[in-house]
Amino acid sequence: MAKKKKNQPERKQAVIVINGRGGVGKHSLTSFVEQYFEVRNVSSITPIKKIAADAGWNYEKDDKGRQLLADLKNTFSRYNDLPFNYILEEYKKFVAVEQDVMFVHIREADEIAKFRAVVPCKTLLVIRDTGKGHLDTSEDTMFDYPYEYIFDNTAPLEKSGPKFLKLIKEIMKTDMELPLLEGLGTIQK
Repeated sequence: MAKKKKNQPERKQAVIVINGRGGVGKHSLTSFVEQYFEVRNVSSITPIKKIAADAGWNYEKDDKGRQLLADLKNTFSRYNDLPFNYILEEYKKFVAVEQDVMFVHIREADEIAKFRAVVPCKTLLVIRDTGKGHLDTSEDTMFDYPYEYIFDNTAPLEKSGPKFLKLIKEIMKTDMELPLLEGLGTIQK
């Protein structure tokens, strides 16, 4: 069983699809939450990164690397839905170990909708002006999704972290009725 972190309310699991352009601070914010809750951070791009690395990608997130990952993800989504199946398996693990928050990083609006059709979750867009233009095709539909929450991450982490934590606590109070596992198999606790 997961250990209890400080200031943790009564256990209630929350699944949050988190999105935002590269460089807006999603990793810093979710790491801040890890100081208070047991967190599972998963991304639909994770299995694609392994494939890209096996093919010679150097893990650099420059424009060329980001485009490679976006192209591979689209290809494997069409071929066998690898990214989607990966996050469903991670969801099963999340519920089984009774962690508190699962952040699911998905960029594409249609993939978010597909995930939400199976797993009860909330959606959160993190925004901040990074001064960068369009980065890759994975961002093409990012802003087409009607997110339930939008977090403006323009302040330094010392200020934005506590505000983000407060938002996550509010989201955790909402009724997500976990787990909804139709078509996913049974989770044994």
